[in-house]
Order: sequence, then C-alpha cells, then structure tokens
Amino acid sequence: MFDAFVVQRRRALAAWGLMAAAIVGAAGSTCATATPAAGLPEAVRIAAVARSANVNANGGKVLFAGSSAIVASQGWLAAELARLGVRLEWVPVTTNSVAVQVNEAFANKSIDFAQYGDLPSIIANASGLQTRLVVPGGSLNNTYLVVPYNSTARSINDLKGKKIALHRGRPWEYPFSRLLAANGLKNTDVKLLNLNPQAGAAALASGSADAFFTLSDAFLLEDKKIGRVIWASKTPPQDWKMRAEVWGSADFLARYPQMAQLVATAYVKAHQSASVDNGRDDYIRAEAAAGQPESVVRRELEGDNRPWKARWSPLLTEEVKAHYAAEAEYARQAGLISKPLDTGHLYAPQFVQQALVDLKLQQYWAP
Repeated sequence: MFDAFVVQRRRALAAWGLMAAAIVGAAGSTCATATPAAGLPEAVRIAAVARSANVNANGGKVLFAGSSAIVASQGWLAAELARLGVRLEWVPVTTNSVAVQVNEAFANKSIDFAQYGDLPSIIANASGLQTRLVVPGGSLNNTYLVVPYNSTARSINDLKGKKIALHRGRPWEYPFSRLLAANGLKNTDVKLLNLNPQAGAAALASGSADAFFTLSDAFLLEDKKIGRVIWASKTPPQDWKMRAEVWGSADFLARYPQMAQLVATAYVKAHQSASVDNGRDDYIRAEAAAGQPESVVRRELEGDNRPWKARWSPLLTEEVKAHYAAEAEYARQAGLISKPLDTGHLYAPQFVQQALVDLKLQQYWAP
C-alpha cells in the first residue's frame, strides 16, 4: 500500500529536498525558452536517478543513470521543447529511496514523468495514483544474493530461518520472491530485515544480517571482501530481472499528448543509439561518469544472457505485460497492496508506436 511508504518518505524527503535544491538548477535544460504556446505547460518535469556525489565531482553538473543520461546528453528533447517555449526540468532522485521520492512526487503533481522501477509503479497505481508505462525497456538490472565473505552458505536453501536484508517495496523484491519460490521457500521461511541498500550493506558488514539481496552494489561488497555473491539473475528467465522504465502521469498524457510524444520519441532515440554495436562501450563510460565504478558496470553486464539490442527494446510485448500482471499478484499476496490491480490499463503504447514511425524504426526491434 502507498501508506506503507509514509515513514520511509518522511525520512527520505529531507535528504532529497537538500539534494534537489542544490542541483536542480544545474540539472535543468540549458536551452533558452520563450513563453509557452497557448495550451502548453511551462515545463516538462522528469525524475531520474542521480548520485549526489557527482555534483562536486563534475563541476556542479548533474549526471543521471541509464537512458535518462543519454536523453540529457543528446539534448534533442530540451531543444524540441524549447522551440515550443517549454522548459525541460530534470528532477534528481537519490538511489537510497527512489520509489518513495517518485511516488510522492507523482502524488503531489511535482513531476510528469519518471524513469523508475516496476514494483513501486504497481504500488502507486494500487494506491489510487494514475500513471502509465510510456517507454518500456532500457534498464533490466540484475539482482544478487550476497552473504558475508566468510559465510559457509552456498545457496538460498542454506539461509532458511536466517536474517536477510531486503528493502521492501523496491523493484528487486519481486526477483527475490521468484528465487524463494523456485527453491520451495516463502517469505516466511526467512527473517526479512526491511533495510534500504545502504543500511543493508552495513548490516551485512556488521554481521547483523546473514545475507543481503541487492543490485550491482553487490560487487563493491565483494571488492572490499565484505560479501560474496552466491546467486545472480543473469541466467534465469528474463522475468526475474528488475525493470526500470519511463512512466508518465495519466493526467499529463491526456492533457498534453504532444509533450508526451516528444518525451517518448527522445527515449526511443536514446534506446536506439545505445543498442548499436559501440553503444555498449558508450553506455559503460556514461555509467562510470555518473558515479558507478566501471568495473562494477562491466561485471553487471558480463554473462548476462539478454542480447544487447533486445535489452533496449521499447516494445510493449506480451512478456512485459505478463511480468507486470504476475508482479501485481505478488504485491497483493505479499501485502504490499490491499486489493487486486488490473494491470491491463497501465500501458500507453501509442507514444512508442508513433516514435518508431517518426524515427523510421518500425522494424528495428521487430521479433
């Protein structure tokens, strides 16, 4: 339930507000804009993950993660909006509480779009918010089960009855549930410690957690000989990966379809440029510039059985729909939402479909 985020929200908003106030000016578009045409908004606001450490390291310039970084660096969206007298505003969110910050921002109408995770999107819509998946694909991150460096555990089965740090309601909770189920286990067969990634890593290091389920920050724990990865989602079905995609306010999409189309087209352009042969190296360099160690980015990609071009597909496939339907059912069973959610109304595929036509990419990701 969205109410379950309230405590986390209050803790996160202070830090988020300080960060946003410090860098939102640097994050905004540099394109000069005139007065917006009649019927258009003054700005299009997109929330994206930014690492606060980058602010000083990059001379005050904010660098974002994933395809949002590509959209920002290409400058096409900012320029197209500026022609209409509309500003592009990037709203930075911090890695420790992306879901809380984005859902709160959608609720108070301070953003129009966000690139963020699948499970928080389900929770938001089940709470009564109305958002739509505008551009699928781009971020299909792997998840990792980490144990203390000297632990004798070799699999999830060795952790039955043990304490596992997991940030509830975040996108990687669903892959964790899939790992448990595949081994005949349930959430109640382990002792879940609801901790954000930073606190989870600290719990692993201090010995107060027997394991930690997280993203590629697992490699940093290995490098420091604090932890050891005993499972990764690289080879199981693609449905086990966490998805972070572009969601938009349903109200904004209905009121400003022209603006929504520009946003969708910008992200499809970014996906296509990233998907080419040399796009992989460009992506690695961009992620490293945004604060993620290059060795971590490379290890995240090594051994992943998802074809590089397919990773960036913006198509709303049956596979994507099935993922959200199954995840919504998990959210209900796990008590994250209070009633079933019909995921069939969560999609707005028309914007990607038009972008593919405009960019002459109709067959580029065809099955």
